[in-house]
Amino acid sequence: MSRTLSLLSLIAIGITLAASTVHAEDVAVGEPAPDFELMDQDGQLHSLEDYRDRWVVLFFYPKDGTPGCTTEACEFRDNIFAYRDLNAQILGISLDDIESHKAFSEKHGLPYPLLADVGGDVAAIYGVKTRMFGLTVAKRQTFIINPAGEVAKHYERVEPATHAAQVLTDLAILAKPAETAKPEASLASEVP
Repeated sequence: MSRTLSLLSLIAIGITLAASTVHAEDVAVGEPAPDFELMDQDGQLHSLEDYRDRWVVLFFYPKDGTPGCTTEACEFRDNIFAYRDLNAQILGISLDDIESHKAFSEKHGLPYPLLADVGGDVAAIYGVKTRMFGLTVAKRQTFIINPAGEVAKHYERVEPATHAAQVLTDLAILAKPAETAKPEASLASEVP
């Protein structure tokens, strides 16, 4: 009986892993980013649709107040003006509740919304919901979403101390308007 139960448990784990892979494929680069509605640390409701016509840096992180998450959040804070110059909105998401986000944000002076995905539904849709040390959390991953609402870049591996600068560099390249070619007539007039 216990062997049958173990086999059923393994099948259930396999189905769960397969389901999370399907979610991760749903947010492939070039595809529309799934919309959501979540409350921030101040009780304000945010939707991805609210940021249409802007770049969005959507970073998922495991837990408020932990060393890596604090480092990453503060690095985004320290680069906030450069992100604003690129017309980008930073949004942090974890499975922590509003009160936890409020304390974390106030303690570190975070000037951007931290969204409470308490049930983990948004993390699941984005393919980042996982279990770590017996807790259900979001994996540390980031998505850059372009002004049209499409995923422009996905970072599956994140180094907290350098990630904000890396995202900023990539965002500057992505946001740079394509240089327009000079018309042939004007080129001909420039030739001596």
